[in-house]
Amino acid sequence: MDQSDLMSMLDLESRPAKNKSKKRKWREIEAIQDQYRLRRELAELDLYLDEELNESEI
Repeated sequence: MDQSDLMSMLDLESRPAKNKSKKRKWREIEAIQDQYRLRRELAELDLYLDEELNESEI
């Protein structure tokens, strides 16, 4: 085995790791976005509940 074969084998082994790390990063980003979306939705629901409670007290 010469040096070019060794280098090509190393390149093949490192490529899937890069793809996996990119996918993992995107999953983490999507999870963070989902958390923000959920917080916004819960805050909106809380506002509606507060308004309904205030109206029922009047």
